[in-house]
Amino acid sequence: MDVEAKNRDGNETRQIAASTTRRRVVVTGLGLVTPLGTGVEKNWQSLVSGRSAIAKLTRFKADDFRVRIAGEVSDFSVEDWVERREARKMDLLLQYAVASASQAITASGLTISQENAERVGVVFGAGMCGLSTLEEASKVLFEYGLSEGIGHVSPFILPKMISNLAAGNIAIIFGAKGLNFSIASACASGAHSIGEAYRMIVDNRLDVAICGGTEAPITRLGVGGFAAMRALSTRNDCPERASRPFDKDRDGFVIAEGSGAVVLEEREHARARGAVELAEVIGYGCTSDAYSCIAPSPSGEGAARCMRMCLADGGLDPGNIDYISAHATSTVQGDSAEVLAIRKVFGAHCSHLAISSPKSMIGHTLGASGAIEFVYTVLAMCRRVLPPTINYDNSDIAADLDVVANYSRPANIRIAMKNAFGFGGTNASIAVRASSGQEQGTDRGNLNSPV
Repeated sequence: MDVEAKNRDGNETRQIAASTTRRRVVVTGLGLVTPLGTGVEKNWQSLVSGRSAIAKLTRFKADDFRVRIAGEVSDFSVEDWVERREARKMDLLLQYAVASASQAITASGLTISQENAERVGVVFGAGMCGLSTLEEASKVLFEYGLSEGIGHVSPFILPKMISNLAAGNIAIIFGAKGLNFSIASACASGAHSIGEAYRMIVDNRLDVAICGGTEAPITRLGVGGFAAMRALSTRNDCPERASRPFDKDRDGFVIAEGSGAVVLEEREHARARGAVELAEVIGYGCTSDAYSCIAPSPSGEGAARCMRMCLADGGLDPGNIDYISAHATSTVQGDSAEVLAIRKVFGAHCSHLAISSPKSMIGHTLGASGAIEFVYTVLAMCRRVLPPTINYDNSDIAADLDVVANYSRPANIRIAMKNAFGFGGTNASIAVRASSGQEQGTDRGNLNSPV
């Protein structure tokens, strides 16, 4: 394929040649379950209006916790997506995964049949296991004692809580017989899942992939564990102002939950069935900091290599990128390292590069974040609007960058990049290009209106 590079005025400057034999991968379906709501359209309207979904924690009594805020999903009804009998065999993180995947498949118009099932795969990541199921079982064991208590534990405890059953349940419910597995790479899980699914289609191992990430960490163990690390914001009295990526007064991330799903498809396969091409995935990078279990390399070296790898995979120059959906969690170290990495990779182009962090509105959904924010990135390209970074009041490390502060704005985004970084120094970057209709200025409108 050829990617036409254009400057800020829209004039063609050169063509970037890539292999003419390389299979091209398009996005044909999107699905979301987030603190902003269940469904793509509900999410989009709240996102561009800059609405914060961070509020007082209600999932359990947290009066004795130093952190009492979270990004909870408040409108989710599992019966809308899974039969109650089957839902009882799934932890919340699995329920979220099935719901987002169902939305994406419906929106894509994909029918999985006996003829194509073996070419349809599922790659769905999660940073952790089903913590609520783990806590429930632990409570039973403590109450009855280990010997007697084991007889009171649900026989479904393991399939309910292990993260690979996100992919497994999706494959079972929809009949996808290609490969199915879960990537566990902390907060990069969702992005890695999309990136690896993209590579499998490029490499002709699949024609279609249902991919994304999911997480349900709002339990006493999940919140308490991150609070013990001093990783979470303690703005309990003003939760909607707590998540503030890049802002000088950031004091940690806000824990959140949800799931994002994408249907990726080989382009000719999608065209043969008349699918709508929302965007095209054109590059993917993944690296390791090899620095620390919990902190990024302060120099941003690993993240910079990851973005450069993504650009090289897509045959792109730094100047081709119009927008970065940053990982930017609202932690002091993480935001600083990412800004340094962006400066290293994009240099003078930084002054022409829009950057924003949806985590300012939904909090940090951990293993789901890369997938949820990839969906937001595709929507931004389709709707031709940049989502804002809210709570950006006092510039600091990113003072010289365009962080789309506090308000969304119209923009023609031709090529965007989604970053996701996780514990253990694991990094992922995905480059995505607007579809040909969007390049010509066509607004796709209500892409997934049924949800």
